Amino acid sequence: MSQNTQKTEEQSFQITPRAEDYSAWYLDIIRVAGLAEHGPAKGTMVIKPYGYALWEKVQNVLNAKFKESGVENAYFPMLIPESLLKREADHIEGFAPEVAVVTHAGGKQLEEPLIVRPTSETIMYEVFSGWIHSYRDLPLLINQWANVVRWEMRPRLFLRTTEFLWQEGHTVHKDEADADARARMMLEVYREFAEKYMAIPVIPGQKSDSEKFAGALRTYTCEAMMQDGKALQFATSHNLGDHFSKVFNIQFLDENNEQKYGWQTSWGLSTRTIGGLVMTHSDDKGLVLPPKMASIQAVLVPILTGKEDDGKVLEKIQEMNSAVLALGITTKIDDRNTRPGEKFYEWERKGVPVRVEFGPKDMANNQAVLVRRDTGEKETVALSDFADRVSQLLEIIQKSMYERALNLRTSKTKSVDTWNDFTEAIEGGNLVLAHWDGTKETEAEIKEATGATIRCIPFDSQEEVGICIKSGKPSNRRVLFAKAY
Repeated sequence: MSQNTQKTEEQSFQITPRAEDYSAWYLDIIRVAGLAEHGPAKGTMVIKPYGYALWEKVQNVLNAKFKESGVENAYFPMLIPESLLKREADHIEGFAPEVAVVTHAGGKQLEEPLIVRPTSETIMYEVFSGWIHSYRDLPLLINQWANVVRWEMRPRLFLRTTEFLWQEGHTVHKDEADADARARMMLEVYREFAEKYMAIPVIPGQKSDSEKFAGALRTYTCEAMMQDGKALQFATSHNLGDHFSKVFNIQFLDENNEQKYGWQTSWGLSTRTIGGLVMTHSDDKGLVLPPKMASIQAVLVPILTGKEDDGKVLEKIQEMNSAVLALGITTKIDDRNTRPGEKFYEWERKGVPVRVEFGPKDMANNQAVLVRRDTGEKETVALSDFADRVSQLLEIIQKSMYERALNLRTSKTKSVDTWNDFTEAIEGGNLVLAHWDGTKETEAEIKEATGATIRCIPFDSQEEVGICIKSGKPSNRRVLFAKAY
């Protein structure tokens, strides 16, 4: 199949409306925007250049923020001896169904099976035990950008794939207070990134014991709401306590020359955030990108007529492009020899925040037409104000997209006090704040009956006397329930 034929098919491909089939709509957006496709092995994903550019944005922003907080990047092997994983019973039990195991290599059966990295606690902590000897070695602040493999039975591009990309931070501290402060600090980094860059409002909070990371003391999370009312776990940060350090013998001599175990954290964010970006902002026309995440923030489309004015139009649009580039705006000039309507259609599907239209009539009037992707609004701007207006518009779009997502979440967050109201709100596709008696048994009953889980105990939740919506037992605060991806 030629590139032109494939391109024509993608352009003519009809996007399933959200209201008709949200799941199909999501996959259609990924296809028409050219973000990713399924790999040859079941459950794997090929991230295409336009999609990988989003991940590069994630890496660039978070790398800077991590390093500002003293974190250093490193890399650890993806093959983990089975004996290391088995050292921590709760940890391996939590990952057992998802683990991929290498039993043969070099034409022979291995003496010890190797686990393909589902997460790196065990192998990193085995190494950490040789790095740390004194309190002067603390805190140890390490991050790695890596791939992980978790055998996924129901794959969905970006959201759940057998292999995916992420970063995982791992730190060691002298006491619980320092470890907990770091875990919360990194969650705040994720919250700020979600809201200021991805324009995704999130709810920070603590996971219930049933939902926390296997082997953790406490798990903190940022929970986002997608347009269908389901929750998406955006990122997590774990206070691991001294549990793993005792298993892997991570000890240090303190200031009093006494042997102590380290206190640890781990925290991570993956390519599933790109799925969250798609589902939070896109519409039935295609992808919609916040300016701070877009690899192309403004596309300039010359309106060419095949006449002698075309050269002057192209020359002028190069000048316009240079003016916006000077302001740090990323651009593309689409001067392909195709109809303007086809170009508009393609860039609309790819979610470029601002489209610039400029033809002979615009040149004669010293003006350009700017089109917002998020609202479709058009405006005519004088060329003397062109670059500044594009810059202003990008800031407006970024803020507007966040506010729109926040308003939707607010409208779809319900506070209920009865079981009937709870089930109705969950089935209606909402985030639900409700009282819970704090027991795993009631939590499991609610999940079995409705499919909803406790997404988090929000940090900003206030103590409030109430009655559990399921058991009728006393409760002292509301927690956040939802169906989730």
